[in-house]
Amino acid sequence: MAVPGAMGDMQHFCLRWNNYQSSITSAFENLRDDEDFVDVTLACDGKSLKAHRVVLSACSPYFRELLKSTPCKHPVIVLQDVMFEDLHALVEFIYHGEVNVRQRSLSSFLKTAEVLRVSGLTQQSEVKSNC
Repeated sequence: MAVPGAMGDMQHFCLRWNNYQSSITSAFENLRDDEDFVDVTLACDGKSLKAHRVVLSACSPYFRELLKSTPCKHPVIVLQDVMFEDLHALVEFIYHGEVNVRQRSLSSFLKTAEVLRVSGLTQQSEVKSNC
C-alpha cells in the first residue's frame, strides 16, 4: 500500500534530450526555410524576408522591444539605411548561429548588427538578451 508522501514519491528523475541544441537549431532552420508559422516580415532595399518574431526577439533586444509594442499579427518592419545583404546575413546568423560574410561587407554587417543589437555580434549590457 502506497502512502502519500512516502519515499518513493520524493524521487526525481532527470530526463535529458540528447543533442537538444542542435535539434532545436535544425527545427528553427526548417521552420524558416519552409516559412512555416512565420509572423513578421523584414524589409529594406525594396526586398523582404520572413521570420519568426519569437526567434528575432530571443536574439535581439531591439526586435523584442519593437515587436512587443506592435499589435499586428504579421507586422512588416521596414529598416532604413540597412542593406538587404546585411539583413539577410544577420537573419542567417540568428537562425544558424553562424554566417559567412565577405570582407568588403564585414564593416556594414557589424554596424547593422550593432544597430539591431544582435546577441553574439555586439557588446550588450543587457543580461536578459540570451540567444
